[in-house]
Amino acid sequence: MEHRIKYLVGAVCLLVGLLPAKVWAQVRVGVGRDTPALTETNDLLNYANPKEYEIAGLSVTGTRYLDPNSLVSLGGLKVGDKIRIPGEAIGSSVRKLMESGLLDNVELFSTNVADNKVTLMFKVLERPRLYRVSFMGIKKGEQDNLKDKVKLNLGKIVTNTIIKNTQMATRKYFIDKGYLNTKVKITTIPDSTRNNATMRVLVDKGQKVKIAKINLEGIEEVDESAVRMKMKGTKEQRFGRVFTPSKFVPKKYEEDKQKLIEYYNKLGYRDATIESDSVINNGGNSNTITINMKVNEGHQYYYRKIDFSGNYLYTSDQLRSVLGVTKGDVYNPEDLDKRLNGNPGQDLSSQYMDLGYLYYNAQPIERAIEGDSIDLEIRIFEGKQATINKVILNGNTKTSDHVVMRTIRTLPGQKFSKTNLIRTQRELSTLGYFDPEKIGINPVPQNDGTVDIEYTVEEKPSDQIELSGGWGGYVGFVGTLGLTFNNFSARNITNMKAWRPLPAGDGQRVQLRFQANGSQYQVYSLSFTEPWLGGRKPNALSVSASHTVYKTFYDPTNPASIYQSLKGRQPTGSYTNTAVTIGLGRQLKVPDDYFSLSNSLSFQRYNLNNLDLFYIGYKDGISNNITFNTTLSRNSIDNPQFPRAGSSFTLSGSFTPPYSAWRKTTLSEKPEDKYKFVEYHKWMFDASWFQTVFGKLVLSTRAHLGFLGSYNNRTSIGPFERFVLGGSGLAGQGQFALAQDIIGLRGYDDRSVYTADYDRAVDAQARSQGGVVYNKFVAELRYPVSLNPSATIFVLTFLEAGNNWGSYKQYNPFDLKRSVGFGARIFMPAFGLIGIDYGYGFDKIPGVKDKASGQFHFTIGQQIR
Repeated sequence: MEHRIKYLVGAVCLLVGLLPAKVWAQVRVGVGRDTPALTETNDLLNYANPKEYEIAGLSVTGTRYLDPNSLVSLGGLKVGDKIRIPGEAIGSSVRKLMESGLLDNVELFSTNVADNKVTLMFKVLERPRLYRVSFMGIKKGEQDNLKDKVKLNLGKIVTNTIIKNTQMATRKYFIDKGYLNTKVKITTIPDSTRNNATMRVLVDKGQKVKIAKINLEGIEEVDESAVRMKMKGTKEQRFGRVFTPSKFVPKKYEEDKQKLIEYYNKLGYRDATIESDSVINNGGNSNTITINMKVNEGHQYYYRKIDFSGNYLYTSDQLRSVLGVTKGDVYNPEDLDKRLNGNPGQDLSSQYMDLGYLYYNAQPIERAIEGDSIDLEIRIFEGKQATINKVILNGNTKTSDHVVMRTIRTLPGQKFSKTNLIRTQRELSTLGYFDPEKIGINPVPQNDGTVDIEYTVEEKPSDQIELSGGWGGYVGFVGTLGLTFNNFSARNITNMKAWRPLPAGDGQRVQLRFQANGSQYQVYSLSFTEPWLGGRKPNALSVSASHTVYKTFYDPTNPASIYQSLKGRQPTGSYTNTAVTIGLGRQLKVPDDYFSLSNSLSFQRYNLNNLDLFYIGYKDGISNNITFNTTLSRNSIDNPQFPRAGSSFTLSGSFTPPYSAWRKTTLSEKPEDKYKFVEYHKWMFDASWFQTVFGKLVLSTRAHLGFLGSYNNRTSIGPFERFVLGGSGLAGQGQFALAQDIIGLRGYDDRSVYTADYDRAVDAQARSQGGVVYNKFVAELRYPVSLNPSATIFVLTFLEAGNNWGSYKQYNPFDLKRSVGFGARIFMPAFGLIGIDYGYGFDKIPGVKDKASGQFHFTIGQQIR
């Protein structure tokens, strides 16, 4: 007789005893069509006498996307297993399937029972998969940001965990923005036909919760204003507060409490704690809170005695000298850690690690605390010296290995050196081929006592294109096209496979530049630099050539002619300059290897044709300029795009042959004869310092001085190589053809800053001719907006002062024209550095009717001065 008894009460009772409520509510046990009816004496439901069965078969039905065989394995049962029914094995199998989170429902059937063998079938209902997520109640921009934060993958199975995590992540996103009372409700809308579901996230963020009052209790030994200042992310509501809003963000509040304790610790209050704090909702419709905080400052502690143990290489007195902490100094654990492990080349660890003691360790132990004094024992573990076994380089997909390896200062066979590791990181950064923020160094100790050094770099675009243009008034369109290849490979020029689009990877530099100002002005230039001539030492060879053409179309009998079209007109005057320079530089070892010395020899030929550029009656003639330049420099800047530490000093001297020593000149000598061979000596000094103030804020200070002189009193200083000061520092229309040094001074007009004899007005001709001595001083505060190598952006504010004098008689280094302002810089690898500044000049300039006022300045390229 066929019996079919489904969802028997007895079977449910069985599972109630074996499964938790969450599971058994979703499980049903059935009996197959061909099995005998279950009675109280039937072995399947005999609780008093469970019987052992062998599983003859296992199957899963109801799946659409999941693999049935995988679900069988997930349940933990397999054919051939012997289980007791009733028993824990059945309940455990169902629990595993439900706890997987893949299923919405599980039903368990026995389809056949015969000869102590049982066939089981799981009937399952799969959970829906995520098809779409829609955020409601918020702006589109907030929706886009949330999608990035929550990161829900479409097609993923919708589980309670995913719903809860989405709810928590959404709420946290708005709480971190000051919306403390954010409410999030999530509903899922299933589509049974496709087993999909749409997740609808309804957000009620409410209003921002702001801090009405911060009550501090227990602040006695430390200035309360300093304590409040340390809580940078937790500020009271106050009129005019813009840059540090008073919204309450729990995460920042917890961070600020930690910073507050760290501040006390730095001042020697090692026991400082926050005894209690509370955040009180002020209620009503104010959406404000009050923070009450009670601080226990404790005692201020000082160093009394510092001993060393375990040190054999250095004496305790030598280590104390390096540590720099003496009796009576305020106890500061953070500063102590920096002195032990933080300043490469100056800390205690460098003393050991620079000699190869890679496994060195120093552990400060407070041996005694009496009153306000602390006795410290620094336990030293020196270990053994480690020799570098291998140097491994990863990530240089474009730059050749030998270009990177010649920069690395940790070579196989050398003793391990911490200072050399840090210096290598700096050198790789200054190459300009890699992202400075992603240069990784990983020392890997080996079992034989050696160490492998693994360097990881990430290539960034280093080639640049300069493309700019504008309208040049009566001379027409002004355009510049420049191409700079900073990682060129000359040896692969004949290898067509290496042209992508040009051969690259050997660290050479090629620069081409063309500038045109209509038919009036053109400049063509080409330069090549090999930084490692011969490939063994950093001896840099540079070769450059340029040609300049400048024409005038001005008709002195008809001044209005300067505004007429140039089409078909013949120039009234012209000027050409052809220049060739060859230079050789090398890195020095003394005083240290940050120093370098370079020498160059250049020849320039000026040709004037009916053009008095210098306003001295020199209209026709040829001048030859043969110059020897020597430059001594020291550069320890850590990052060329956004320096945060280091300095740069440059002292250069340029000398022409002293022709006046063997040739006689007279007052009646014609200018074309007097200046046939240019004669002068010129000195330039440039210095830059970079220092991190706190966080990412960097102070940059600069000083620039220039002096132009003659060899004796019998010859005056000529019109060549003079200084022009003012404005953005970019050359004016055709004017930098005069071989002048163009120097910026923000807040003043281009080429306007000039001081001559005070007893006469300074005419435009004297001002345009330039000065013989200048001084300039700059202080900038810089803050990075983005350090991404594809677009490094920082903002700045500056104080600037400088002046330019037409004679040494009037030179006064304290008579400076001052300005103040702000600006921004963006560095893009393809275009270089682009900047805009607003400067306001305070001082009147002799010969200028009105004093300078606020004005904008636009700059292109890295400004040296």
